[in-house]
Amino acid sequence: MSLKPLLDAAPVIQLHAFAAMAAFALGLIQFAAPKGTLPHRAVGWGWVLLMAAVALSSFWIHTIRLWGPWSPIHILSIVTLLALPSAVLAAHRHRVDRHKRAMSILFVAALVVAGLFTFLPGRIMHAVVFG
Repeated sequence: MSLKPLLDAAPVIQLHAFAAMAAFALGLIQFAAPKGTLPHRAVGWGWVLLMAAVALSSFWIHTIRLWGPWSPIHILSIVTLLALPSAVLAAHRHRVDRHKRAMSILFVAALVVAGLFTFLPGRIMHAVVFG
């Protein structure tokens, strides 16, 4: 395992990857920690900002091109950017079930599932983990 392939990548790819890894770690903390507390809210805002950074940075990454410079992952980025404020608003309105469902789906779809695709051969994270 070596970070060299990631550190040699374009700055936007580094931002995207490190923000995604940090969001993954914070997401795991959020799932394990008590809900509704001040730390939960503070970490949650950090997670939302990291997820926004992941989604926004993806628009400058064009390594997979299916429709001009775009790929299906960019649709997920748009969905993420629309879902984040909706999920935060649900929490603000004390619609805990809706907030929990939206944040859980975002974590699984935008971090876990999308993240697994980065480990396919030929991708940077494959090179990081498998050499």
